[in-house]
Amino acid sequence: MAENTEQEAPEGEGEAPAKKKPPILIIAIAAGVLVLGGGGAAAFFLMKPKPAAEAGEHGEKAEKKKEKKKEEKKEGEAGKDGAAAAGAAPTIKEGPDGVVFYTLPDIVVNMQTADGKSTFLKLKLTFELPDEEVADSLTPNLPRLQDMFQTFLRELRPEDLNGSQGTYQLRVELLRRVNLVAAPAKVNAVLIEEMLIN
Repeated sequence: MAENTEQEAPEGEGEAPAKKKPPILIIAIAAGVLVLGGGGAAAFFLMKPKPAAEAGEHGEKAEKKKEKKKEEKKEGEAGKDGAAAAGAAPTIKEGPDGVVFYTLPDIVVNMQTADGKSTFLKLKLTFELPDEEVADSLTPNLPRLQDMFQTFLRELRPEDLNGSQGTYQLRVELLRRVNLVAAPAKVNAVLIEEMLIN
């Protein structure tokens, strides 16, 4: 029997280390779950949006910014009244004898040249109108006017604008096109305030 005891002892020593491994493995798994669970809980509480009362000044500032953006957007939509883009609105001024001057935003076009060189035409135009009602009817049609002018001006060559005859012919053609858009109202004249060819 003593022999049996000795043989069982070595088997017992072999089993003891095997019993120690499962508790280490369980502890490692439990620690991993705690770390991941704690990280998830921390993220949940830290990422949660603050109520307005707790946010204090920051929440009030954010709300004021949102309200201000909404107001600016409404003002921008109301101010366009059919005009092209912001900053491209015409300028309307009263002139002598009850006429109204309607100044368009600058027009820049790439002109055709015989040698294929890039040449640009920049025009600053003002319309002489009989009254402000015509100005009110032109403003919503500003994109049509700009399109008609762009199409016409791109077909011109720099030599078409040489001398007073070229400038006069340009005025006549622009006036004809403006009156097509303004009909049944009528524009008195097209005034060229600035004309640059580069």
